Parts: sequence; structure tokens; C-alpha cells
Amino acid sequence: MLFKKNCILLPIKFTMSVETNYLKKLSILLDLIDLAKVDGLVQSEYDFLLEVAEDLGVDAVVLDSLFQTKIERIKPGTEAEKVSHFCNLIKLMNVDDKQSILEINKLHKLGLSMGLSPMAIQQVLSIMHNYPNKEVPLSVIEEAFKAQQN
Repeated sequence: MLFKKNCILLPIKFTMSVETNYLKKLSILLDLIDLAKVDGLVQSEYDFLLEVAEDLGVDAVVLDSLFQTKIERIKPGTEAEKVSHFCNLIKLMNVDDKQSILEINKLHKLGLSMGLSPMAIQQVLSIMHNYPNKEVPLSVIEEAFKAQQN
């Protein structure tokens, strides 16, 4: 089945896939926004959100609207997507050089809601203090989650 969009016939399956991918991007941003709002959004966190939105192809107007809009979220599907998203959550939490217990709890909850291992989440949160600016390299985070899968 086809329908007309901008004078180009596109299969519905393709169009739904594009919409799903865009909703995934918005869902990623919503998780980041939720974490940033836990202890009050600061400029460095907003700048980080803006950078991630830009990388995802979401403009600033849409990003700003997500602060008030609620949409159905689509969680990352693959383990690699989940770990990458968790890594971005950690970066956001540390971008303002402080972590509150509320942020750590929210980060833990977001990781669990994605289906990540609670022990791996805890391990990453424990070792982040060993790295400059608490930025745990993605490879270290990946290893923590791989170890828990075995």
C-alpha cells in the first residue's frame, strides 16, 4: 500500500519506520530531559541536550517543546543502543560537575526501565569516580554490561 507525501509515493512500511525512528530519538531526549530536571536544569545540561538533539537531527524548537510535551516513549531496542543511551545519561549527569542522590536514583531507574543489569549499572556508577570528569569510556561501560550478560 502506498500513499502520496510531497509528491513522492512511499510505502507505508517505510514511512512508519521513519516515524518510529524519530519517536526513538525523541524518547532518548525525553529520558535525558527527565534526568536533567531532577535537580533543576542548568545551562551546561541544556547545552548538552542541545548537542545531543542536534546529533539526532532534532531541532532546538522540538527539543524545547519536549519539556512540556508527553509522548509515548520507545525504549532503545538493542543492547548496544541501551548501553550507548546509558553512557549519554551518565555524561549528562556529570556535565555540571555534581551528582545528587536524586540524579543517581533517576539514572538507576532509567537503566532498569531499559532492561539493563542492575549489577552492571551499580558497577558503572561505582567506577565513574575513577575517571576524569567522571566520564567513563564507552568501552568500559560496554565491558561492565557484557560481563553481567555471561
